[in-house]
Amino acid sequence: MPPTLGRRQVLSLSALALGAGLWQAWKPARSLAAPSAGLMAPPRGGTRLVLISDLNSSYGSTTYIAEVHRGVALIPSLRPDLVICAGDMVAGQKAGLGRERLAAMWAGFDRSVLGPLRRAGLPFAPAMGNHDASGASAGGRFLFADDRAEAARFWRARRDSLGLRFVDSGDFPFHYAIRQDDVFLLVWDASTAQVPAEQLRWAERILAGPAARSASRRLVVGHLPLRAVSQGRDRPGEVLAQPAALQQLLDRHGVEAYVSGHQHAYFPARLGQLDLFHLGAMGSGPRRLLGQSTTPFQTLTVLDLVGSPPRLVDTSFDLRTLRPIDPQRLPRSLSDAAGRVLPRRAGA
Repeated sequence: MPPTLGRRQVLSLSALALGAGLWQAWKPARSLAAPSAGLMAPPRGGTRLVLISDLNSSYGSTTYIAEVHRGVALIPSLRPDLVICAGDMVAGQKAGLGRERLAAMWAGFDRSVLGPLRRAGLPFAPAMGNHDASGASAGGRFLFADDRAEAARFWRARRDSLGLRFVDSGDFPFHYAIRQDDVFLLVWDASTAQVPAEQLRWAERILAGPAARSASRRLVVGHLPLRAVSQGRDRPGEVLAQPAALQQLLDRHGVEAYVSGHQHAYFPARLGQLDLFHLGAMGSGPRRLLGQSTTPFQTLTVLDLVGSPPRLVDTSFDLRTLRPIDPQRLPRSLSDAAGRVLPRRAGA
């Protein structure tokens, strides 16, 4: 009689089978390394997060490039406790797309990304990007009100099926807080350079609350970063305004890391006591790091929260080759247009 498989073994085998099936369904015509080799992630220990961002293609697109399909197919085999997307899941922020097209874009995201990951049993936490639900406004009105309305409709219909344990649902999906096991995660609306003042007051209150204070790890996620790291994105409007005040808020409450997208370039950095994880694009338009000439590429990041004392182990992959990115090949620091130096995080 064959041996009986435990629940964890069954789930792992199911995830691998799902990944292989998805890859066959979406296998691109152009040559990419075969996913059967898998991703050489470090051994699991503690809580594992998979971090993705900037999946979208050209304005109005309802489909995704090969690297996105490849990443989605491979994520279940990594057995994460939570998948976090730092924004730009669809390709909005263009006048005249219309509600029907916006709905079709979100349906495409559900079909290609969210649905497969949820069928694999993986909790999914989204943050809104400028192409999902831009918070840009004028005269007290949102410039892309249809985008925000459609994003709200899509995510609120799925809120209770995402596998998330809400501490405060806030104004989901624009801002909210969850606690997955012993990890507290706050998401705010950084779809523009200005996180709304009322959200910052909310963040202060939630981060000071018992759910956050009793968690062993505290992370914050938003689309725009505190600092620029990529060419073409080193200017006002492409990073958060008043970064020093935001950093002080996070430091006050013992936040360990800020996870962001938008820059389309992977760079793990350290700002005072705060780790910054700038995620590369999983979709179209990867960018070069500031001052670098290396050809850019799509990425996927695994973040393991391990150890006592706790530490973060960041492993990112080039989705064209499936090889881990050697952090020692990244610059030791980046300098932005204002002359501010951003060092690579220790251990990366």
